[in-house]
Amino acid sequence: MGFTVPRFTPLHNAALRQPGFLPFLTARMLGVFAQQMQAVVVAWQVYGITRDPISLAYVGLAQFLPMLLLLIPAGDLADRISRKRMLAASWSVAALCAALLLWLSTLGEHGVGGIYAVLVLFGCSRAFTGPAMQSLLPQIVPREHLAQALATNSMLMRSAAIAAPVLGGVLFGLGGGELTYAVCAVALALAVLLLWRVPVKYAAPRQVLEGTMWQRAADGFHFIRSRPIVLGTISLDLFAVLLGGVVALLPVYAKEVLHTGPEGLGLLRSAMAGGEVLMGLWLSARPIQRRVGKVMFAAVAVFGLANLVFALSHWFWLSMAMLALAGAADMVSVYIRSALVQFSTPDTMRGRVNAVNMLFISSSNELGEFRAGSMAAALGAVPAAIVGCLCTLGVVGTWMRVFKPLRDVDRLEDASAASAPPSTTYP
Repeated sequence: MGFTVPRFTPLHNAALRQPGFLPFLTARMLGVFAQQMQAVVVAWQVYGITRDPISLAYVGLAQFLPMLLLLIPAGDLADRISRKRMLAASWSVAALCAALLLWLSTLGEHGVGGIYAVLVLFGCSRAFTGPAMQSLLPQIVPREHLAQALATNSMLMRSAAIAAPVLGGVLFGLGGGELTYAVCAVALALAVLLLWRVPVKYAAPRQVLEGTMWQRAADGFHFIRSRPIVLGTISLDLFAVLLGGVVALLPVYAKEVLHTGPEGLGLLRSAMAGGEVLMGLWLSARPIQRRVGKVMFAAVAVFGLANLVFALSHWFWLSMAMLALAGAADMVSVYIRSALVQFSTPDTMRGRVNAVNMLFISSSNELGEFRAGSMAAALGAVPAAIVGCLCTLGVVGTWMRVFKPLRDVDRLEDASAASAPPSTTYP
């Protein structure tokens, strides 16, 4: 079933009038604020304690490994139990993690072992947050308003991602980790309370899923593998961000290259989200209608080039501008990928498909942080960033040859798939 991405009109937004949508958005914004503020402070504290770029690699790895192990079981669970309760439970664990980081901060001088341990637990909570949250929205609003709800949700989340790192840096400057982690814990607790006010009115009747967990999870992999355009899209995003992302190196650039403090680090982290928001506003007014595949490849190439200029820059404002440009290009990729995935997946298997999609996204983000940190430890921050960006441009050229159907797709409707789930072959 094809669809046309609607124009985003904030003053006439039917999705916002749906019962429960506004509490869901507010709760999710609180969760984003807490996660982004915590990320800024954790990176700053860990690098401040160790002064070693490899420690930033371990920050990403500590969160990625539990997600790698738990995402597939979490996706299967999201298709078998209440997604709202699953999301509330995962946010509650995240609030506990913020409280533990607060406690560690009150201890004064200490190593990073305790921080890594808490990040492992936080990674476990994120594994269950992703599939539940991505699969819950279609149960809150009717299908005819889903596209507008996705646009509204994406716009507000990107806006929160702009303000949260700046606020995290300011709070850290005012009250250190104690104040920042306390605010994170309170925000997540409020998110859980708001979530209970969200009615789930459009969930499909729950079905008894046959087979083992791994057989059911295989449906999600088969769904993506059987659609080369979707596989090419998410794998392009995976390798482009894995190789070319520079977010993990921002604390090093802030201290050693751009010579700024935690407030400057917050601004750098917000710059990419700012570019995403501006591009989201543009896309909501002028949605991509033609040559979708070529536009996506061009966007990923711009992402790599912008990060390359950032890697070479010693000027703070030029660095911020390049991060904003990279964010705008990344928003185009997110726009296309989310459209392909959400509208072609039936509700009864959204948890599993979104778990696979989240696995790709998490691999590119968290494992990309480990790649950047380890390369920076071996080569230096600037050479590591340059090599990664050049690899991203190489991936673009390779994928254009390997995934010709993705390169040649014209309209989003041309790439849409039937909404029926793939057939199972269980005995």
